[in-house]
Amino acid sequence: MITWKNMDTLAAYAELQAADKVCVASAMSGENGADRVKDYTVPMGAGMDFNFAARPVDDAILSILEKFAAEQQLVEKFAALYNGEVINTGEKRLVLHHLCRGQLGEDVVADGVNKRDFYVGEQNRIAAFAGKVHAGEITNAAGEKFTTVCQIGIGGSDLGPRAIYLALENWAKVNNTLKMKAAFISNVDPDDAAGVLSNLDLAHTLFVLVSKSGTTLETLTNESFVKNALAEAGLDAAHHMVAVTSETSPLAKSADYLAAFFMDDYIGGRFSSSSGVGGCVLSLAFGPEVFADFLSGAAEADRLATNTDLRKNAALLDALIGVYERNVLGYPTTAVLPYSQALSRFPAHLQQLDMESNGKSVNRFGEPVNYLTGPVIFGEPGTNGQHSFYQLLHQGTNIIPLQFVGFRNSQMGSDVLIQGSTSQQKLCANVAAQIVAFACGKDDTDLNKKFDGGRPSSIIIGDKLTPQAVGALLAHFENKVMYQGFAWNINSFDQEGVQLGKVLAKKVLAHDTDGALKAYSDLLNI
Repeated sequence: MITWKNMDTLAAYAELQAADKVCVASAMSGENGADRVKDYTVPMGAGMDFNFAARPVDDAILSILEKFAAEQQLVEKFAALYNGEVINTGEKRLVLHHLCRGQLGEDVVADGVNKRDFYVGEQNRIAAFAGKVHAGEITNAAGEKFTTVCQIGIGGSDLGPRAIYLALENWAKVNNTLKMKAAFISNVDPDDAAGVLSNLDLAHTLFVLVSKSGTTLETLTNESFVKNALAEAGLDAAHHMVAVTSETSPLAKSADYLAAFFMDDYIGGRFSSSSGVGGCVLSLAFGPEVFADFLSGAAEADRLATNTDLRKNAALLDALIGVYERNVLGYPTTAVLPYSQALSRFPAHLQQLDMESNGKSVNRFGEPVNYLTGPVIFGEPGTNGQHSFYQLLHQGTNIIPLQFVGFRNSQMGSDVLIQGSTSQQKLCANVAAQIVAFACGKDDTDLNKKFDGGRPSSIIIGDKLTPQAVGALLAHFENKVMYQGFAWNINSFDQEGVQLGKVLAKKVLAHDTDGALKAYSDLLNI
């Protein structure tokens, strides 16, 4: 039987607090470091490995983390989630995004529907639609093929799909699977929509409107913006738009769209990239086969995340080391640093995934917790970040755990030999150097040039950023966030903190304001 406990009631948590701390600098120096790199590596799916040699743990702490996982029933709670228990207690909903990419456990029947069959059915409908668009069977009013797809959405309807598209755009060019260019409109700032539209051939652009409720203010505003632009160009919007929404939303059966594809309340926005939210735009951009490969990579990472052996479960291991760093060592922030330009927007997606999920101060029962929960997440691709904020990471007063991502080979294969090494070798050399520099530091009598080291990091490393690799990366971090939420006994699947601003914004637009809200409204000339 599963029990939901606050972390500070666990015997293993008290043991963690009392355990001897690991000196990362000593652990990573000399042959010790070489041995750790070999020993502290775990498969995470799609040919990638999670290496945690430079994190502040040793075998003794890992043993306590195993006790923590067992005492808090973390793997059992994951099984309850994918087998259809009501895990989202705030909204009294199931949490089923894993079912979009495979069946981990039992059939889940909700609202009289087998949910795995439902998600696969929608994926098949999207695949068939994308095939017809690519074949020229679905065209604009003039009978001409669409060449661009543009997604209109915000938050989870934008960040994940956008990050995945950018991650695979160059790969698709090299592998001749780029069927349509993709663009994205998200911000209600009119300069966003206007700027994107100014670069589109509207006559040959298919728009994908994503809103589960069909009432998202920013998305519907941008839809109107797009429809106005189409009308001014003499185009019928009904020939240029599809919707991804719920079956009960006002968009579901509207004549304003060529087609509507469905999701449900059991898939939260920030976890929706493997549903139709990502599936529609990515299948149109790359073809359904590429999206299926992306799902297969996610499914492989999901299966590994069910393992009860901590040393064989990268997502659980990453999560628990993160809990240790946050709650025992007191580190407030985590940086995600992909050494791959293709992953330029992946940290932005993880900001939402992590901070919207675990930015909570009450437990699953609405009671305040007496310990820290989710960290602040930020990041930028290397090597750009090295010339931006790494100074603080190396010598600042806060220690910030780092999560590197790196690949042995580039996506596009084109490279040059300069000063005895290729650009890809220089990229990989930089990430290797940074891990050791952060961990080991450098002594110097000039304190301005002294590096204390002891700055922890891990690296996810693979051969090449492929669709399967992107899927596994996404699933790894989704499952890490889930496991940390379980560890902290919070609900990672609602986002009440997002709602208050929305309510007040509506009051401003209705001119129903007073006090500071009215003063700021006047200041902004609303």
